[in-house]
Amino acid sequence: MSESRALTLPVGLSGALEPLAEVWVYLAATPLFGLTLTLGAYVIAERVSARSGRHPLANPVLWSVLAIIVVLAATGTPYRRYFEGAQFVHFLLGTATVALAVPLARLWPELRARAGTLLLALLLGAATSITVALGTAWALGGSKLILASLLPKSVTAPIAMGIAERIGGSATLAAVFAVTTGIVGALIVTPLLNALSVRDWAARGFAAGLAAHGIGTARAWSIHPRAGAYASLAMGLHGIAGALLLPWLARWLVG
Repeated sequence: MSESRALTLPVGLSGALEPLAEVWVYLAATPLFGLTLTLGAYVIAERVSARSGRHPLANPVLWSVLAIIVVLAATGTPYRRYFEGAQFVHFLLGTATVALAVPLARLWPELRARAGTLLLALLLGAATSITVALGTAWALGGSKLILASLLPKSVTAPIAMGIAERIGGSATLAAVFAVTTGIVGALIVTPLLNALSVRDWAARGFAAGLAAHGIGTARAWSIHPRAGAYASLAMGLHGIAGALLLPWLARWLVG
């Protein structure tokens, strides 16, 4: 009798789980699985982040990624099947990126007046990113493949993947480096700028978007709309500059 109880669920609990099991079986067999998992993970992570007062360690992108990895590993779901549904969110990234032009248009007179300063900050920030990343990799004995994949780490992931393939790197590694850079940047940007006594929202946002692309920009928007607008500008300018200049610079920096 005890063995029977150990192997079966109580009637009430079993009845409560049956609808969930049916939903799981349905979702697992359709592209809705990836879409539902992505949205569900982010909604939960976003609520946790909001309740924590937007603490840097409660970054919703970071915890969403970790949650999705755990679920895929636990269920044995191939990434390709997951992406069949998640690609709908991926498609909307283009629309979201274009929408970032709206706050920039509102700040156009101010941005035009500060064009020289912003351009200088862009060039110095991009140069620092490249120097630190490649210098560290070179000192640790990184191969040409690693160097070429690491070079575009601070531009947004889709652009970084294209650049890496063009200069002899790995698109997969470039995506990993870019996403990791974005997550780490979003985690440290607030405490780091606080420690440096940088109070201006424009400067804080531009630094976040320049160093940590889309994920850093999302972090900036969650803190202050002015920081978000400048982060959007930095991300866009860095992406354009990277796509145009990095393949040319790679001839000397990567070999």
